[in-house]
Amino acid sequence: MEPTGNSVLDRPAARLVALGVACGVIACLAYIHRDDLFPPETQEIAADDPVALCLAERAAGIDQMLADGTINSQQAGLFKSRAEALCQAQLGQSGRTQP
Repeated sequence: MEPTGNSVLDRPAARLVALGVACGVIACLAYIHRDDLFPPETQEIAADDPVALCLAERAAGIDQMLADGTINSQQAGLFKSRAEALCQAQLGQSGRTQP
């Protein structure tokens, strides 16, 4: 016996459902990667921000140690993250301006 070709999956409704699922998956991927597709605006730091001034001072010392070869780039990144935490702990949260 030969199949009649009247499968449920051959109907237009099934094709519309498949198209809807494909569009949903694309929408989910776009939502998950929205920051990659449309990066958020960077916030400006106030010129008199004590945390930014503290961090700039410490970052200069860390960059100098990196240039002298005392530390490697991985250690420099770690030191900068610790310096940021230290400055925020000592001086409070930074005074970033609102966009």
